[in-house]
Amino acid sequence: MTSSGHRPQKLGGIIRLKECWGLSWHGRLFVTSVALLTIYAVVLNVHPFLAVTHRVNAKILVVEGWMDEYAMRAGANEFKTGNYEHIVTTGGPATGTGGYTNDYSTFASVGARRLKAAGVTDESVLVVPSHVIGRDRTYSSAIALRSWLRDHSMPLRSLDVLTEDAHARRTRLLFQKALGNDVTVGIISIPNPDYDAKRWWRSSEGVREVIGEGIAYTYARVFFWPSGQKSDLRD
Repeated sequence: MTSSGHRPQKLGGIIRLKECWGLSWHGRLFVTSVALLTIYAVVLNVHPFLAVTHRVNAKILVVEGWMDEYAMRAGANEFKTGNYEHIVTTGGPATGTGGYTNDYSTFASVGARRLKAAGVTDESVLVVPSHVIGRDRTYSSAIALRSWLRDHSMPLRSLDVLTEDAHARRTRLLFQKALGNDVTVGIISIPNPDYDAKRWWRSSEGVREVIGEGIAYTYARVFFWPSGQKSDLRD
């Protein structure tokens, strides 16, 4: 400032000198260190967060029919070793069909055939197809399951859903939204054998899986609001 207390000005007062606070090199080093530590913590913990497993006391195991062969075999083994009465396959029109044509060409039916090939008995498998293709397929599959159970007078209090890897947390969230708070939704995540989950950032498959599911889960948690769906499964 000048001795009179006025700030220096130019161009008739259009430009005026102002003072401001800024980070010292110590401050910049501190902020950078905190940012790097935060990124490191996120990288280490994001996969376990997304690929969650939490079983509940359930008699029904739901298997998403779109999954790869390794996950379907794991689903069959989970059913054989668990205390389940039924295993349900869900899913909409299979890839390449162009939309719903019949139940046989849905992922629910594809998944059922794979489970039976893995040794699950025919009478244990319930096929619950969805007719929706495109967006919100997991939620639509959960709604189709809710309607099927209601139509077959099967009251539901709890179930476990088995799915692939980092898709797990989003699957549980969407099934919970569809089935309502009166139903306890458990989740089982099957690890993807194509990459090391502890070092997912070293594989292009892992990067696509974790980042894609992270974005999808954020959308489902923050922006996805189903329109007035209420549970029809109570006694």
